[in-house]
Amino acid sequence: MSAPPERILVVKLADLGDALTATPALRALRETYPQARVDVLTSPAGAVVLGNLPGVAHIIEADRHLLDSPAAWVRPRTWQRVAALARGLSRADYDCLLLMHHLSSTVGALKWRVLVAAVAGARSVGLDNGRGRFLDVRVEDRGFAALHEVEYGLQLAAAVGASCSDHSLQLQLPQDASERADALLAPIKGYRYVTIHPGSGDYSPARRWFPERFAAVADELSSHLGLAVVLVGGPRDDVESVRALMSEPSLDLSRRTDIPTLAAILSRSALFLGGDSGVMHLATAAGAPVLALFGPTDARAWGPWRPPMPGAAPVSVLQGVCPWRGPCLYVGHSVGRRHGCPTRDCLRSIQVQDVLERADAIVHR
Repeated sequence: MSAPPERILVVKLADLGDALTATPALRALRETYPQARVDVLTSPAGAVVLGNLPGVAHIIEADRHLLDSPAAWVRPRTWQRVAALARGLSRADYDCLLLMHHLSSTVGALKWRVLVAAVAGARSVGLDNGRGRFLDVRVEDRGFAALHEVEYGLQLAAAVGASCSDHSLQLQLPQDASERADALLAPIKGYRYVTIHPGSGDYSPARRWFPERFAAVADELSSHLGLAVVLVGGPRDDVESVRALMSEPSLDLSRRTDIPTLAAILSRSALFLGGDSGVMHLATAAGAPVLALFGPTDARAWGPWRPPMPGAAPVSVLQGVCPWRGPCLYVGHSVGRRHGCPTRDCLRSIQVQDVLERADAIVHR
């Protein structure tokens, strides 16, 4: 860009995990342009982890699904909300807009085009897979898993001249999060513990490993490694199923934590075990040792991101193998099988013993 940007809008209308993958790019913007105002348009979940970051001046919350369906485009109420959002964005007088999203469908590309048009006068920068002709500066989208999502974000920042040396995920917790974690962990005070999240959020339950296998691993980690077991998740994250299948005791903190408190709990874990989810990215950002189980999604795109650095806790991935094809949830430039296949062969290929061996290596590193 010819002149340093003064007012930057970063668009990351994403849930928890995807919002965290944007944090290295936000650090690059802050360090390169410390005098610039950086605002972020994100979802309510994204606002929780991005709102406290140094250098983020203002968070604008919006419904990430506002224009996702064809039916939404013909509802007057939808366009009233779009118009209200557009008025607010146009008044901010941004000179640069970073669109941190893939244009994975025609409808999706049209949605982002409407948003970019609403920010009149801003030079737009985004990923282009052939659908990005409306962007002023186009960064080649080589497809899902050609780069990690963090790396795509850093490329967008580089397109406006921004860079940084620290590419790790960033998380800033309020002070009272640690106090709330202390209270919840009181029953296992003095014990090392493994935090297990068996869910995956609501978008694609096909990403989840099987409750009976999580239970078997949890029992072994408790009985043979002496770890207390802490279960976390939301109301539809299979925690009750896992706990019912366990023989050893566990501490069920599902539905009892907000995101900052959960991050504080994760940060103290001897191990985090879970699948592809926002909680897995939160554990990574919090600095926990991470073992992530991947099936229909590709860890090369969404795996736990922690650049090598002295003293950093290890991260490890077990990527399930499908006998018919590779990861099928996102393929090329498009959304693939959101619900996976009926037999879920990729996740079935990850055996309890595989997980136990990898967990033991991490805990006893």
